[in-house]
Amino acid sequence: MSSTTTVQRPRTPVGEQLAGGRSGTIDDANAVLRVAIIGNPNTGKTTLFNALTGLRQRVGNFAGVTVERVEGHFRTPDGRRVAVLDLPGSYSLSAGSPDEKIALDVLLGHDVDRWSPQVVLVVVDAAHLDRNLFLTSQVMELGIPVVVALNQFDVAQEDGLVIDVPELIHELGVSVVPTVAKRGEGIETVKRALEIAAGLPAPARRFTLPGVAEGILAPLVGRLVGSGMLPSAARMEALRLLAATRAEPHVLGQTELLREVGEAVTALQGAGFAPHRLESEVRYAWISGVTERTVTSTSVTGSDRSHRIDTVILHRVWGPLIFLALMALVFQSVFTWAQPFIEAIEWGVARGGELVAGWMPAGDLRGLVVDGVFAGVGSVLVFLPQIAILFAFIGLLEQSGYMARAAFLMDRVMRKVGLHGKSFIPMLSGYACAVPGIMATRTIEDPKDRLATIMVVPLMSCSARLPVYTLLIGSFVPPVVYFAGVGLQGLTMLGMYLLGTLAALGAAAIFKRTLLKGPVRPMILELPGYRWPSLHSLAVSVAQRCRLFLRRAGTVILSLSIVLWAMATYPRTAVDATLPEEAQQEQQLANSLLGRVGHAIEPAVRPLGYDWKIGVSIAASFAAREVFVSTMGTIYGVGDRGDEAVALGQRLRAERNPTTGAPTYTTLVAVGLMVFYVFALMCISTVAVTVREAGGGRVGWQWAGLQFGYMLALAYGAAWIVYRGGLALGLGG
Repeated sequence: MSSTTTVQRPRTPVGEQLAGGRSGTIDDANAVLRVAIIGNPNTGKTTLFNALTGLRQRVGNFAGVTVERVEGHFRTPDGRRVAVLDLPGSYSLSAGSPDEKIALDVLLGHDVDRWSPQVVLVVVDAAHLDRNLFLTSQVMELGIPVVVALNQFDVAQEDGLVIDVPELIHELGVSVVPTVAKRGEGIETVKRALEIAAGLPAPARRFTLPGVAEGILAPLVGRLVGSGMLPSAARMEALRLLAATRAEPHVLGQTELLREVGEAVTALQGAGFAPHRLESEVRYAWISGVTERTVTSTSVTGSDRSHRIDTVILHRVWGPLIFLALMALVFQSVFTWAQPFIEAIEWGVARGGELVAGWMPAGDLRGLVVDGVFAGVGSVLVFLPQIAILFAFIGLLEQSGYMARAAFLMDRVMRKVGLHGKSFIPMLSGYACAVPGIMATRTIEDPKDRLATIMVVPLMSCSARLPVYTLLIGSFVPPVVYFAGVGLQGLTMLGMYLLGTLAALGAAAIFKRTLLKGPVRPMILELPGYRWPSLHSLAVSVAQRCRLFLRRAGTVILSLSIVLWAMATYPRTAVDATLPEEAQQEQQLANSLLGRVGHAIEPAVRPLGYDWKIGVSIAASFAAREVFVSTMGTIYGVGDRGDEAVALGQRLRAERNPTTGAPTYTTLVAVGLMVFYVFALMCISTVAVTVREAGGGRVGWQWAGLQFGYMLALAYGAAWIVYRGGLALGLGG
C-alpha cells in the first residue's frame, strides 16, 4: 500500500461539468441571486460562508453556533450579485428542533421574510461523506438547484481517503466542488458553480422507496399537495409525519390528515416496514452505495489518532480531572499573562487623564472628562487583555474539538439533574455571554428541556462578570503560586466559574422536578476529529469579542459614566471648610444625588457587608455587569484624594471606615461580592432575550420575572451566608 495518499480533483472544471454533463446558462443576469447555505454541524459551513462573503461568524466544533439569521453578499466571477443566507447547522430536515425548523422554512419558501432561495449550497465534510449525504439527499428533493461543497478536503487527505469527485458528480447529478474553506481554496469555483446552477433544472430524485411503500405513501402525499404544498415538499412532509413519535402540533387539529397518517402507518406495518425507520433505512442504503463507488480508504491514521487521544480525554476519571486542570490553567493565565498589558493600559489611562487635566481649565468640563470618562471607561478598558486571553483559550478548545468532548463528559451529570445532554452546549456558550447561550437552546427539541436550560444559562459566569472578578481578585486575593504556575488567584477565579455551573445544575434539577417535569432524553453527539486550530479564525473570533467589549465601553459604559459623574457631582452643597480636603470631598460625594441614592440603598446591602458605594454600583450594573467597575471608578474619580492618578484596586484597598478607621473593603467582603455576582441576573439584555425565547408576551415575561427573582434571591442569600459565616469564623470584618 502506498505511503502517500491523494484526493482526486475533478477531471474537468466544475463550471463545465455539471449535472448530466450540461453547461448552465445564467437566467436574468442582472438580478440578485439568492443562495442558502446548509450543512451538518462541524462541516466548516460558517467558515465557508465567511470566505464567500467576508463576514465573520464564530467558528466552533459543536452544534448551535449559528442560530440567528445571518445574510451576506458577494459577486460571482462574472459580476453577478449574490445574496447568501447562512442557515443553522442541521443533521436533517425533520425539523425536530427550532433551528432545524428555521432551515426547513427557508428552503420551502415559508420564511416570514419570504426569502426563497434559487440555489442551495450544501456543505459536506469530505472526511465523513457517509454521514453528511443524508441531509444532502433531502435537500436534493426540494425542487431547487443544488451545489455541493466538499469541504475539509485536506482533512480527508490526511485521513487517507481517496474521493473520485467526477464519479460523485455523476452519482448525485449536481455540481460538486472540493474546498478547503479555512485556506480559501475552491471559493472562486464555488461562486462560479452557483452562478451556473441557477440556470439549471433542479436535480432528479436519486432514491425511491420500495414499490409497496411508495403506493401506501401516495394518498398522503396527494392530500398534502391538495392543501397547497409542492409535490417535493409534500413527499418529505409525508415521510416526516410517518417518522414522528408523536403527533405534530400543526396536525393535531386536522382530523382527516391524522386519520390518513394513521392508516398509512398501519399499512406500512402490515407490509413489514417500520414507519419511523423507513426513510432513514432507504436513504442510508442509497448513501452506502454512493460512498462505496466514490470513496476508498488507504489509511486509518486520523481516526486512530483521535481514538487514542479520546481514551484519555474521555476517561471516566482522567477526563474530568483534565478538564478541571485545563480550566485552572486558563484562569491563571488570565491573571499572569495579562498583567503587563493591564499595567500598560492603566498607565496610559492615568497619563491620558493627567494630560487632559493639564490642558483643560479647572471646572466641570474637566471634571467630566477626567473623573467621568477617563475614570469610568478607563477602569473597564484595563480588563481588555484578560477578555482577549480568555476568548483565545475558549477558541482554541472549540476549534481543536475539545469542547465537544467536554459536553460528552458532562452528559452523565446533565442526565442526573434531568437535563438533556444538549443543554450543556448552550451552557458552555453562556461562559461567553448568556444572550447567545439562551438562543443556542433552539437546538433542543423538547420544549420543557429547552425552557429549563433557558432558566439556568445566566448562572454560567459570562465575560461581563470577568471585570468584576478580576478587579476584586486582583485587589484582595494574594498572588500566591502553588504548583505548575497555578496560584490562589487562578483557583479563586475557577471557583467562581464552578460555583455558577453547580448552581445552574442544581436549579435545573429543581425546575425539572417541579414546573418542568418530563422524561430525560438521551443525547446523540457527533465528536469531530481533533484539528489544529486556524490561527486566522482564532484571531478573527478574539477580535470580534474585543470589538464588542470596546463597543459596549464606548456606548453603554460611556453613557452611564457621564450620568453617574453628574449624579456624583450635583447638587453642589456647602461643606465644612474646617475639615481636611479628603473629608470635604467625601462629604460632597455623600450629599450628591448619587450619594443620596446610595444611602437610601445602603440599609438593604449593609447586612452583606457593603457600603452605599457598592450598593449604588450594584444598582447601576443592572444595565450591564461591568458597569459595576466603571461606577466604582467614577465614584473614586470624583472623590480623588490628590492629583496623582491611582489605580482603582489601590483605592479600594486604601479605603477606610471614617468612624472606626478599619478597612472598608476586606477579602471577605470581596468574596461575598463575587458570590453575589455569580448568582445575580444583572443584565437587561438577558432579561429581554429570555422574554422572547420563553414564548414572548405575558408568558415570556412571567418566566423572565421568575428567572430574575430566583437569581436575585439566590445571590442575596449566598452573599449573606458568605459574609455572616465568615464573621462567625473570625475570617474578617
